[in-house]
Amino acid sequence: MAKGHRSQIKRERNANKDTRPSAKLSYARMSVQKACFVLDAIRGKDVKTALGILAYNPRYASGVIKKLLESAIANAENNNGMNPENLYIEECYANKGPTMKRVRPRAQGRAYRIEKRMSHITIVLNER
Repeated sequence: MAKGHRSQIKRERNANKDTRPSAKLSYARMSVQKACFVLDAIRGKDVKTALGILAYNPRYASGVIKKLLESAIANAENNNGMNPENLYIEECYANKGPTMKRVRPRAQGRAYRIEKRMSHITIVLNER
């Protein structure tokens, strides 16, 4: 157990918090692999270039990630007072979420399992 008063422990924990602007989407209805194809294309790019890539990428994940990136830019502008012209994508990753299991009827009374995967997508920005 940690030493000190509860408020002191909370103060120390909040002092170590990451102050970079970010946005997180939980339970996105796509697999991690499909989300990572799009995230790999925009990692390290400045936000203007990344928005252009996402606008013309034909994958379903690009539309979802574009909205998430716009949210992260708005967070940087409103909460941290950063200039959107100087922002770039420092980190972006997708973690595995829960999987919905469904059953598909097959021939001769068999049943095959269908797994509908979900992911948690995070985008972290920073200023150059």
